[in-house]
Amino acid sequence: MDRDPAAEGGLIMGATPTPERFSLLLGLAVVMLVTLPRYLLGGHQSRLTLLGVALVVVIGVALAHWRLLADEARRRLPALLRRLAVCLVAGVALTAGWQLLAAGWQGWAILVSHGATLGLLLHALGLWWKPLESSE
Repeated sequence: MDRDPAAEGGLIMGATPTPERFSLLLGLAVVMLVTLPRYLLGGHQSRLTLLGVALVVVIGVALAHWRLLADEARRRLPALLRRLAVCLVAGVALTAGWQLLAAGWQGWAILVSHGATLGLLLHALGLWWKPLESSE
């Protein structure tokens, strides 16, 4: 019995690129980029190398994704990127508040790393909870 993953709502390798996916890829690249100083300052060379390689791969996938986006989808990107930026700043602010109130100051590298991760999570949850309306 043949199954159709598209009919079942499953993931397909040839899925159509969307601006939401691109914004998540870009957010992931930002999170990886701001995590680099944490590993550099901590002297974790092997983790730093792995993160650097993964960052290059994510940027490559994001560039390929960008090239495959339709013009209408590219017009929706500025609003999504503003939303991502707001979420990243909110994540850093919330993490700073948490560190000051509960955990104590742990340094700027951890603050930015954890804050950007929280911001990307907020962005992803926001896309799931309330997607940006398309112009159609």
